[in-house]
Amino acid sequence: MQRMGTDDAREAEHQLSIADSDGYTSGPLSGPLNKRARFNLPEAAPVRDDQMYVEITLDVRDGSMGVHSVKAAHDGECEDPEVTLLKKKTLEKKASFGSTAIKSASSRIRQVSHELRRLASMTKKPSPGVMDRSRSAAAHALLGLKFISKTDGSAGWPAIEKRFDELGVDGGLPRALFGQCIGMKESKEFAGELFDGLARKRNIIGNSITKSELREFWDQISDPSFDSRLQTFFDMVDKNADGRINEEEVKEIILVSASANKLSKIQEQAEEYARLIMEELDPNNLGYVEIYNLETLLLQAPNQTATARGGGTGNSRNLSHMLSQKLKPTLEPNPMKRYYQRGRYFMEDNWKRSWVLALWLFICAALFTWKFIQYRRRAVYHIMGYCVCTAKGAAETLKFNMALILLPVCRNTITWLRNKTKLSLIVPFDDNLNFHKVIAAGIAVGVAVHGIVHLTCDFPRLLQASDQEYIPMKPYFGETRPDNFWWFVKGTEGWTGIIMVILMFIAFTLAMPWFRRGRLNLPGPFRRLTGFNAFWYSHHLFVIVYGLLFVHGFFLYLTHHWYKKTTWMYLSVPVILYGSERLIRALRSSVRPVRILKVAVYPGNVLALHVSKPHSFKYRSGQYMFVNCAAVSPFEWHPFSITSAPQDDYLSVHIRTLGDWTRQLRAVFSEVCQPPTGGKSGLLRADYDHRANSPYPNFPRVLIDGPYGAPAQDYEKYEVVLLVGLGIGATPFISILKDIVNNMKLLDSEHTPKTSTTNHRGSRSFKTRRAYFYWVTREQGSFDWFKGVMNEVAEADKKNAIELHNYCTSVYEEGDARSALIAMLQSLNHAKHGVDVVSGTRVKSHFARPDWRHVYKRIALAHRDQRIGVFYCGAAGLTKELHQLALDFSRKTSTKFDFHKENF
Repeated sequence: MQRMGTDDAREAEHQLSIADSDGYTSGPLSGPLNKRARFNLPEAAPVRDDQMYVEITLDVRDGSMGVHSVKAAHDGECEDPEVTLLKKKTLEKKASFGSTAIKSASSRIRQVSHELRRLASMTKKPSPGVMDRSRSAAAHALLGLKFISKTDGSAGWPAIEKRFDELGVDGGLPRALFGQCIGMKESKEFAGELFDGLARKRNIIGNSITKSELREFWDQISDPSFDSRLQTFFDMVDKNADGRINEEEVKEIILVSASANKLSKIQEQAEEYARLIMEELDPNNLGYVEIYNLETLLLQAPNQTATARGGGTGNSRNLSHMLSQKLKPTLEPNPMKRYYQRGRYFMEDNWKRSWVLALWLFICAALFTWKFIQYRRRAVYHIMGYCVCTAKGAAETLKFNMALILLPVCRNTITWLRNKTKLSLIVPFDDNLNFHKVIAAGIAVGVAVHGIVHLTCDFPRLLQASDQEYIPMKPYFGETRPDNFWWFVKGTEGWTGIIMVILMFIAFTLAMPWFRRGRLNLPGPFRRLTGFNAFWYSHHLFVIVYGLLFVHGFFLYLTHHWYKKTTWMYLSVPVILYGSERLIRALRSSVRPVRILKVAVYPGNVLALHVSKPHSFKYRSGQYMFVNCAAVSPFEWHPFSITSAPQDDYLSVHIRTLGDWTRQLRAVFSEVCQPPTGGKSGLLRADYDHRANSPYPNFPRVLIDGPYGAPAQDYEKYEVVLLVGLGIGATPFISILKDIVNNMKLLDSEHTPKTSTTNHRGSRSFKTRRAYFYWVTREQGSFDWFKGVMNEVAEADKKNAIELHNYCTSVYEEGDARSALIAMLQSLNHAKHGVDVVSGTRVKSHFARPDWRHVYKRIALAHRDQRIGVFYCGAAGLTKELHQLALDFSRKTSTKFDFHKENF
């Protein structure tokens, strides 16, 4: 016992220099204060090339030792969450001379971890408040509390200096411009608190700092050491600089953090949340917390944010690393092989579209050629030449396309074909509207060629023909040769053609995205030319166009026999089919009266309508229906995804205010809604009392029509699905999530003697067994839209078949100092109450935007050799990225991803 101190000291000094059984050797680490050591990572560990070293600074004094700081050996910060780092600040006291102490710690370098644990085991009793920096916590610490982006660092000073010169006033930088100067332009209030904390530490009085003082501020907030960042954050919260934080100071920083992240609900409950933090960090009711208490909360082992309910994938890191290497783009050196590979990939991904477009182009070309040759053999060719052949060829393709363009918008027919036939295996029904637009482009080309050639070529030739040349034309144009263009204009063929061109020009122009989506900022009188209403009503000008087209096709200059006038032959069937569909909509909506059961107006300008479900209304999750409200417009019908499940006894839609019609609809229903009561969600709401059977008399009348097929309904074909919704784009997937849970319950019940028969289809045909749902939204209030559904799914999904991921993009990414307190609060509240402070649901929210490549990578590792259905609904900006990732992973891994984009 007497020799224990000296022997243990020598042993401790020796332990960090010996080689272990794996052949890893580190240099001796004992010595003076702040001795630095560098550990080389073994080759077996798959790490980044720029992170091959970890620098650990130790404090050794008076027979005690501790880890002062840990950071990557290069100048930047370590950003890889899988790299394990060790860090410890507080020196541990020894019971006897020479005994070394270090609390249990680990790192990705197992060998160093073993040696440090052996030293830690010699500690008899750890001092109170010392944090056990586990492997994940240490890594999390070095990634957290960043005041600047990883691309700035100390190297960012020249840019800061330049902004100081631009923003400075009388040689100083005002406090109000500090955030803009350091890159926190959108977080001025948070930047102001940071300014005050840094100024207090340096006894700077006033609201302005010099360039040299700004350089000191910048050096501190850009310091990669976690200790420095922790101290900076603590100083910012510690308003009176007494080294302690009280509840009022916690509340103030919660308000500032919530404001920076646009979390209004957290601001409203700041006092409650401040009390929660104090209860956690001040269990002895001292009335304050110190820096090590804050450190304890910050370094709690973080949940794996990449994995929600349902746990991780269970795949090895080596496999993950190999997959990352495999996905790195490589350029084929042989240009012929490269072009062949690109062509093969294109055909694999677009073969359905390709053959349909090829068939369409072939038919157009064949019709043009047929009519061209026909007129090449007629007498009129000798006067008008190839001009009349070209004009008539264009007219033939125009008649065909005017008939064909109606078929992609016959929604009932398309829904029946995709549900009742196998044509969906070869026909891309999901692209019906895109094909509609392609045909419209073909019509525009046909009209231009037909009209321009007539006006600039064959009509002038006829006017300039000699009397002898005109003799064969008398049966077609009369005994007297036309002497000017007015002769052609005043004829039935002329004025009908001109009116059709004008109406089609108006309809095509207002259907352009700039007009239809209201992107143009026109002067006051012309604003009615933009928006969905202008598109809707202008498109109905085609009713007149088709009527004139029949007339135009009957009164032809060069064709007199009725059986040779083919316009009516092209148009009759499509027009009758489309007219029947519109008639069916009118009849079906009138014989299917619905009652409004509930109305709720949510934050984010979203209106939720719950209506009674007609007995004959059968649908699948992912489908949509049309809604009409005569109080807004008696003629307009708008499509919306159905958010209720097929097993529900009601129908629901969630409508976001994005245009003039939805804006008026929200205003109409807001007038009859009342503030929510009894803890119910919804900014304004009104409910129908079934038992009293007394609907609100002021409810506007609503008609519905549907259901109609959509890409999302095909989720049933896949055992594993990835559902991605942006904002209101989550609507089709809400129904799908409920449907999956209901079918899971039904599958379980089928193992009992009494089998339920209430399902809309046999549960044995239901293939989906695993779903990943990612909902990305900008506003915290958006989570109120489907709060009840999210909680219901989280509670009912006993088998963890569904992973729910909520992302709030207004919150700064995890690790940013502006969201650090929100992350702490989130962990505490979810652990204590099971409710997320951001979403208000049982599903824990993520910050910023998802790393979509990592999302695909996780699923590919978890479901090798399987086919995954990827369904996306939202803004077009993300479509290309998600589709390209699906292609990349399908080509380079054994997991195949089928991408589907929701399209109304």
